[in-house]
Amino acid sequence: MAISGGSRLPATHDFVFPRGALVMGVEPVLRFQSAEERAKGLPVQQETDKESGLLVWSVLVIDQAAERKTDAVVTVKIAAPHQPVPPEAIPGTDVRPVLFEGLTVTPWIDDKACRGSHGGERHRCRAKLGYSLRASGMKPVVVKTAAKAA
Repeated sequence: MAISGGSRLPATHDFVFPRGALVMGVEPVLRFQSAEERAKGLPVQQETDKESGLLVWSVLVIDQAAERKTDAVVTVKIAAPHQPVPPEAIPGTDVRPVLFEGLTVTPWIDDKACRGSHGGERHRCRAKLGYSLRASGMKPVVVKTAAKAA
């Protein structure tokens, strides 16, 4: 099969966020630092993208099409040399609608809830499919207003 594990599959913004997405914030993604590295006083470094070598930024997003509250907040990672700037909020609100460009989806198996069999117990697997979202950039949603009749 031509698709290997960890493949970034291209997807459109409307496919992933059919009712739109709202930006809550942007922050750097930090590399994991072991206890030994922390004890040595080594500085924490920002993660870099494996494909481009650019710095990785985490964009916290509300998916307006989420069916459950627990699925509403998602993260989209953006590789860029500088911190991406979220679009301006709609006047009078904190709502920041966004469109992601170059969006990709990477499926992965979340097996944290999977319990192996121990001492004659039956295996109970509650693993589920998870998705990692990445984008090349973000831009504001352009709202088209209808022309007024004369």
